[in-house]
Amino acid sequence: MIELIKATKRYGNNEAVKDLSFSAPSGQIVGLLGQNGAGKTTTLNMLTGYFPPTSGQVLVDGMDMLKQPRECKRRIGYLPERPPLYDEMTVTDYLKFVCRLREVKASAIDAHIKEIMQECGLKEVAQRLLGSLSKGYRQRVGVAQAMCGNPPILVLDEPTVGLDPRQVVEIRELMRHLGESHTVIFSSHILSEIQQLCQRVVILHKGRLIREADMSELTASEDVIRLQAIIVGRKAQLLPALKGLNCVRRVKVLPDPEPGLTQVELECNARGNDRGDPATQLFRLLCAMDAPLRMLMPVRDSLEEVFLRATSEN
Repeated sequence: MIELIKATKRYGNNEAVKDLSFSAPSGQIVGLLGQNGAGKTTTLNMLTGYFPPTSGQVLVDGMDMLKQPRECKRRIGYLPERPPLYDEMTVTDYLKFVCRLREVKASAIDAHIKEIMQECGLKEVAQRLLGSLSKGYRQRVGVAQAMCGNPPILVLDEPTVGLDPRQVVEIRELMRHLGESHTVIFSSHILSEIQQLCQRVVILHKGRLIREADMSELTASEDVIRLQAIIVGRKAQLLPALKGLNCVRRVKVLPDPEPGLTQVELECNARGNDRGDPATQLFRLLCAMDAPLRMLMPVRDSLEEVFLRATSEN
């Protein structure tokens, strides 16, 4: 586990991050989300020990980064927004260089690099100069160098920035695979990417933490349940009845999947009453109307909606 405890970072009179506390449990992919200037890169730099917080603590497996920096940094692999590559070196030579820096045993380096290149899809460019690689391959090498020494924690700053759609998919799949055996913290502007990959999300705004939650919790509403339904029957008959349900706040009509079917999204009060929860009330109504229900499923907020709502409130 890696965590920040009441961490503040000041540059002169400017507070880039203030009283920030959050944790990344072992074996989870945690997304760090925020607008430009929210403090994401500053936060990652503190987590990796690149520079210390002005006040507060960084703990890695219970060890204080300031008191035991060597042991803490052994457990962390870091990919900054711009991968630290030497263009005149080949991929293999560069990874050997990084392994020596991270004190991998000399006898184990060749096998370790072979395993990393296999995992990151770099075997076909192993002898290519870094300066000749595409952006996508350079990002892969950046992830590979973070894996040297087999650290259990990977911290990635905007790992898909500047990539084309195919390269984004490739790096995303690599991150998903790494998340099976590592704790991964990464920042991104791409909300769909974080929603697809992360089990947990941390949202920063103007250097402060405004939300931290599991993805399932973050995209669920305490007050409202939204249900999408496909019902056999005509709109003229169904809509007045649906709007008349005690639990329904709003009915949104969606395109019909085929003639004779009505598709709607119901916004309902989350808390049930003496007539039952929203799904139960809907079933009873449709049974009484002899209107078969073809499909019913819950609809959650998108991460984009959660993010915009959280940052506008703050």
